[in-house]
Amino acid sequence: MLDATITNLVDVVRKSAYPLTGAAQDYDPLMNLIGDARFVLIGEASHGTHEFYQQRAEITKRLIQEKGFTAVAVEADWPDAYRVNRYLQGVSDDQTPEAALLGFRSFPGWMWRNTDVLNFVSWLRIYNDNLARDSIKVGFYGLDLYSMYSSIAAVIDYLDRVDPEAANRARHRYSCLEHFGEDIQTYGYATSFGLAQTCEEEVISQLREFQLRTNEYFQQDGRLAADEYFYAEQNARLVKNAEMYYRAMFHERVSSWNVRDRHMAETLDQLVAHFDQQGQKTKVVVWEHNSHLGDARATEMKRAGELNVGQLVRERYGNDAVLIGFSTYTGTVTAASHWGGSAELKQVRSALPESYEAVFHQTQIPQFLLTFRGNNPAIKALRKPRLERAIGVIYRPETERISHYFDACLPEQFDAVIHIDDTKGVQPLDRSVSLDMGEPPETFPSAL
Repeated sequence: MLDATITNLVDVVRKSAYPLTGAAQDYDPLMNLIGDARFVLIGEASHGTHEFYQQRAEITKRLIQEKGFTAVAVEADWPDAYRVNRYLQGVSDDQTPEAALLGFRSFPGWMWRNTDVLNFVSWLRIYNDNLARDSIKVGFYGLDLYSMYSSIAAVIDYLDRVDPEAANRARHRYSCLEHFGEDIQTYGYATSFGLAQTCEEEVISQLREFQLRTNEYFQQDGRLAADEYFYAEQNARLVKNAEMYYRAMFHERVSSWNVRDRHMAETLDQLVAHFDQQGQKTKVVVWEHNSHLGDARATEMKRAGELNVGQLVRERYGNDAVLIGFSTYTGTVTAASHWGGSAELKQVRSALPESYEAVFHQTQIPQFLLTFRGNNPAIKALRKPRLERAIGVIYRPETERISHYFDACLPEQFDAVIHIDDTKGVQPLDRSVSLDMGEPPETFPSAL
């Protein structure tokens, strides 16, 4: 039997919710809320839930078609995502969407090599191919920083083509990192405890030289595409920030988390600035985990001294940014049991009674949209902090409360939430996930 307080709360949510029935107009209230915003950040409550990927893609399609969004930025490594971008622009050797996704081979490969992402990339390519010749094609970009060695190779490859002498200088500077092979965690440990000198000065110097010689590179090669230069410059920036991240990793979790999320927010800013310089007012959809995209100030992350992308984007862009979260009550999820483990289809336990997910389940609406702007009575009703679930690439149901819940004030964390009561895991494109652990896996060490 529910007490009167919970019953009233459930009633308020039920009356405020927009049921999602699969109709074309389901997300009209969300489109109205977004209005002319330039940034729409769409989260996920796990890294392996089919419905989150599928519905996020459907919302993004509408934003592209109806509101002129031209970039999708995701929680993935810059070089891997840029391979997809080249395919979407029609300038790569990849002949199929699945080939374009081959860059996502290391753990956890199922995050981006799954059937939902494959279908979305297929749709994007068809959409771009049908645009008028002078139209801006939709791009696909990675915001994360785990690709240090791939990014080093990309910087040197670019410089080999436009400035061989600079390429040799880059090799010399980056060789500082190669003393550890590709075991970047060893580098982080050794430098953090004074067992080796850091490469901080070298990676900063390389980025600075790259930026100082921008005009020279353009003058030397008039055929140089602005996007290709930007791709190379961002790789140099990533190496600088990744070096800082791995040094911070062995000090405290807060430091490394903040370095990573600042990098992702900085990458988003650089992406927008790059395209704005080309005469367009860029609109970007961001796909990441709820823990990165919901405003950290509305969660227990604030008490821990952590910030995130959602907070940084809100602080910079205000109402020009809309933050959207997802939640689920039960079902299945594709996740691993430990770092480097194989993808498993795991049963998701029913949400804890004191959680937001449990309140949403009690509405008995299978899936719905709830908005948190305007005079919606659900804002006040849900303002009291509750537990919220977060499943990353690892799911440990045996330690559910400790591993996967945190306190949050949902109406302040997001501008809207989509609840799907019963969900199922994504379907990986690969039967087994690659265990290439040369660099730490995406989402390390937080699993989000």
